[in-house]
Amino acid sequence: MQTFTLDPPGGAPLALCVHQPAGPARASVVVGPAIGVPQQFYQDFAAWLARQGWRVTTFDYRGHGASLRGRAAAARANLFDWARDYEAVAAHARAQQPGKPLYLLGHSLGAQLPGLFARPDQVDGLLAVAAGSGYLRHIAPRARRMAPLLWYALLPLSTLACGYFPGRRLRTIGDLPAGVAWQWRRWCLNPRYSAGAEGERVARSYAQARYPIAALSLGDDEMMTLAGTEALLALYAGATRRIERIAPQDAGGRRIGHMGFFRPQFEASLWPRAAAVLAGWGAAGQAAAGVATTTA
Repeated sequence: MQTFTLDPPGGAPLALCVHQPAGPARASVVVGPAIGVPQQFYQDFAAWLARQGWRVTTFDYRGHGASLRGRAAAARANLFDWARDYEAVAAHARAQQPGKPLYLLGHSLGAQLPGLFARPDQVDGLLAVAAGSGYLRHIAPRARRMAPLLWYALLPLSTLACGYFPGRRLRTIGDLPAGVAWQWRRWCLNPRYSAGAEGERVARSYAQARYPIAALSLGDDEMMTLAGTEALLALYAGATRRIERIAPQDAGGRRIGHMGFFRPQFEASLWPRAAAVLAGWGAAGQAAAGVATTTA
């Protein structure tokens, strides 16, 4: 594993980790973190995926995790900034493997932000894990019951008092820059989530994506429902989309939940499902290239 700092033009310094395969990479994969989740959480999965032949990059958004510079209260970032960070990491990963596909593997928020990319044409596929619209009525029943406390009391009061959302201290979500916390709250209170909260410009941005999207929806996800996943994928109106439902029985009866997919205990049962999706896209791309060459 290689760690370094990426300094994108006009952006903020970003902490990256890159896992290289033993031989030539099949493609590049960028892991987009869930909100409040540091890249460290994904390292076991990233290392495993690299052993399967992919070059895998993880990162922390600005003002978060290893990309935080100084005090959390001083971090200036919103979700548009985080989308630019994500896209800068994707562009860097693609530049390191010219001629190879670039796939995004987005966990929760990590599958929402690609819809805000300025250059969706650089992406060859998005694998969404435990992802969906965060709108209040699209989240799971237990989370829905707790949401009013979070949106109308806990988040506003603590963010105003601390200058950032102290999620780690409150044992919910994770620390977030104030701008991210306020904007995410606004998204979650809108029936059309980001597209509704931000207007037609964002709706058009999602619709410009033309890469295939595969979503792994977890049956025991305590945060995200199947309806929420369907609502998020509907925003990517120009993309081909499919959803695969995964039950705990598919993982030997073990609980998976919103965070569990990336835990090492699922290396043999769940991780190969992600690899299969990526490999399928690669095979389809090679077949298409072969047809194009034959035609020419």
